[in-house]
Amino acid sequence: MYDVVIIGGGVAGLSAAIYAARAGKKTLVLEGMMCGGQIVNSPKVSNYPGIKEISGFELATSLYEQAQACGAGIDYQKVVSVEDRGDTKLVITDSDTIECKNVIIATGAKHRELGLDNENELVGKGISYCATCDGAFYKDKTVAVIGGGNTALMDALYLSKLCSKVYLIHRREEFRGKDGILNELCNTENVEILRNCIVKEAVADDTVKAIIVENVITHDTREYEVSGIFVAVGQMPDTKLFEGLVDMDEYGYIKADESLKTNVPGIYAAGDCRTKEVRQLATAAADGAIAGSKI
Repeated sequence: MYDVVIIGGGVAGLSAAIYAARAGKKTLVLEGMMCGGQIVNSPKVSNYPGIKEISGFELATSLYEQAQACGAGIDYQKVVSVEDRGDTKLVITDSDTIECKNVIIATGAKHRELGLDNENELVGKGISYCATCDGAFYKDKTVAVIGGGNTALMDALYLSKLCSKVYLIHRREEFRGKDGILNELCNTENVEILRNCIVKEAVADDTVKAIIVENVITHDTREYEVSGIFVAVGQMPDTKLFEGLVDMDEYGYIKADESLKTNVPGIYAAGDCRTKEVRQLATAAADGAIAGSKI
């Protein structure tokens, strides 16, 4: 019988494990793939408080080792279902059934991809899904932001203050984001908005050098020289497994209050999988600390 089983070994999950284990709780982290989450793929992290610069892999490894040193168990098993038995929960994996008093769901979210042939191999080499994480690496360079929602608009505005040129590319004529931000971008000298356009190809050797853009109405194509591509076409929370177990919003994010409690007693949600406004490493760690302390 564990005091808490944490599903997901990313920043939120490992932070929760550190706090729960330090409090003397019998703690188990279950991770289906690799501990660290999405941050493992980032070659440079420079926005985590107290650390000037570190690779995502190094940060994840440090959290992993710290959680183990605090006494948390970490096991690589894929969770297939969770059952609420009132005072206890059953976490069923592909190889075991584990009983516990509390569950922390920390499965994170996945960025939607553009679907480019070389997209995955260029992540960290010119393709990024987080402007606030990686924007500083493109100071005084030309970049493209892909998307039409508030995140894309805010990313373009943020990057316009760092980069020499920003292309904002959206597949439709109308943007979903707020008119006020769009109007500000329209009046920003170093921002060029390409409507009714999609990115067909990323031109690269070791890093991104250019993009091939197609107008979806005329089907004309043009090459734009860019050093970075910031993809902001949405995220998908990794929560399908928990449908019917806990309340979620219309996008599939788990509803959890600031104490990280869901509507089910004994089940918490932490990190990018829960309803929240800011999804960053620091907020994931904060969620984990709160959830781990509440057990």
